[in-house]
Amino acid sequence: MEMKKVIVLGATGGMGYSLVNELVERGMEVTAFARNKDKLHHFFGNNSHITIYQGDVFSTNELMNAVKGNEIIFHAINLPYASWEAKLPIMTQQIIQAAQKNSTKLAIVDNIYSYGKSPGEKVKETTEKRPHTKKGKIRLEMQKLYESSQVPYIIAHFPDFYGPYVESSLLNFTLTKMMENKKAQYVGDPRLSREHIYTPDGAKALVELALNETAYNQIWNIPAYDVITGEEIIHILQSITNNHKKVSTVTKNMVRFIGLFDRQMREFVEMMYLNEQPVVLDGEKYEKNIGILPKTPYDEGIKRTIDIMKDK
Repeated sequence: MEMKKVIVLGATGGMGYSLVNELVERGMEVTAFARNKDKLHHFFGNNSHITIYQGDVFSTNELMNAVKGNEIIFHAINLPYASWEAKLPIMTQQIIQAAQKNSTKLAIVDNIYSYGKSPGEKVKETTEKRPHTKKGKIRLEMQKLYESSQVPYIIAHFPDFYGPYVESSLLNFTLTKMMENKKAQYVGDPRLSREHIYTPDGAKALVELALNETAYNQIWNIPAYDVITGEEIIHILQSITNNHKKVSTVTKNMVRFIGLFDRQMREFVEMMYLNEQPVVLDGEKYEKNIGILPKTPYDEGIKRTIDIMKDK
């Protein structure tokens, strides 16, 4: 395969970091685009195959200059919940325009919110999207913008992330405290089974899609290794960290109360439905058309995550 030039937007986030590493491993020239210059240099400063580009996606000039000459844009930027309504449509239009002007393809990291409540079975790409939350409706509107853009796109739906440098996810929220030998909390009912995808697995799957011409102008579900309960996650964390302090549960009412003082948590309340009726993705389409999904067992993925975070 000839060398490709690609750009990762949001390169210092959890999925962005894993995408950059996966792309470099496959011999590509990668531009790592993010706002935080220190993080960019810390993560990627020693790799000659990575061009560091400090920039703001909301600056048309910075984005256009960064995208120029690249064949694929990997969009892994994650904005805080509180700014979705005001900023997500603007950001999406910025990225679409950059792709249009530079004849670039788009590979988009998306979540599961636009599917809405669980239908009681695994969610396929053909499942009707019936979002009932504000954030789910916004994500569906962004999907429509990509679909009408005339830009070749891949929208990949992922469950909640965990992995190296993932900051705002449920599993990493518990993992970080336990790793630091502090009293940890688990958000939601620890008896419920949910999906959490290891970001290096998600990155491998998305890169595989982006390099397959037949995958474009489609939606793809990328499920995790399996479902797992909070109790099982805590047990794995205890055995790795040797932190046996009691892990308390964060309930919906507690999140609602904290939300009185914290806008980000106030926005999180409506997503707590995922801790009551978890949405689980079906990966049959990917495995039928692309190949076997990368699936790292939870104990292995959690141990690797902790090892990398200790080294940082």
